[in-house]
This record gives sequence, C-alpha cells and structure tokens, in this order.
Amino acid sequence: ITSGNDLDNLRSEHIGYVFQSFYLLPTLTAIENVQLPMFETGRAARDRVKRAGELLDVVRLSHRANHLPTQLSVGERQRVAIARALSNEPKVLLADEPTGNLDTATGEEILQLFQDLHQDRKMTLVVITHSDDVASRAERVITVRDGKIIADRTASEFQEEHMPDRVPG
Repeated sequence: ITSGNDLDNLRSEHIGYVFQSFYLLPTLTAIENVQLPMFETGRAARDRVKRAGELLDVVRLSHRANHLPTQLSVGERQRVAIARALSNEPKVLLADEPTGNLDTATGEEILQLFQDLHQDRKMTLVVITHSDDVASRAERVITVRDGKIIADRTASEFQEEHMPDRVPG
C-alpha cells in the first residue's frame, strides 16, 4: 500500500469507513449523505440516487431517505453511515467503535447487519472495539496494545479467555 501512487483511489474504491461519530453532513438528507463517496467515481446523478436508495433499503432506512441527520435517531444515523460506507462496493469495511454511541438493542442491530454483510456479500469487516461483547462476535480477534499485536485468536479462544461464562460446556 505504501508504494502505491494513488492512495485516495485505493481508499475510495476498495475500503469503506464507519466511524463512531457518524460524520454525516447536517445539511444533507440521508440519501444525499449516502451519495457523497460516489461523487469521486463519476457516476451519473440518477445512478447515485438509485444506488443510495438501494443501500438505505439494505440498512432498513428507505422510509427515512429524505430526513436530515438531526431528524434521525442515533441508531438510524449509524445505519446511514454504514450505507454511505457501502456506496462504492468496498472489498473491506473498517468500523471504528461502531456500537460505541449506541444503546444495547441498537448495537445488536448494527452487529447483526455487519454479520449479514459478511455472509451475504463476502465482505471483510475489520471492527475496532474495546468491547468484549463486540469482539466475541468476530471470527478472529486480534488484540493490539501500544501499536503491537499481543494476541491473535479465534472467536472461541477469545471467548474462553475473556468470557468463560458464555462458553458452552
């Protein structure tokens, strides 16, 4: 990656980002926020709107497409941010504390959405979290401390170590 000349294109074409704080533009509707990354691709306006609508449907928010972020719940804002991250059909989705600002039930909805994306689209998800509950949902858990990998475990190994009361048997 570091030897590439065009990191911006790599990021915009192959990597989707979901931030803990959403970073939705407050003056744009949900469907307009989802379209933002598509402007880099040169897609026609009609195609952008269609794709954004489809993605809002994927995150179960098509009925809120014309609402501003301030008119959406925190969980709805996170789902718009996820739809935006998917707009350019990335191969990898990076999510930084995607449930950090959410209540438990809404966080569970987001984690289920991630699981569905992984299964249905064969998408690689990298979720950065401090939550053992969130980490335990992953197939692989890599623990980093002070910039160094200190552990690399399967989900079951992680659960045995960090959540022994959840391990069957």
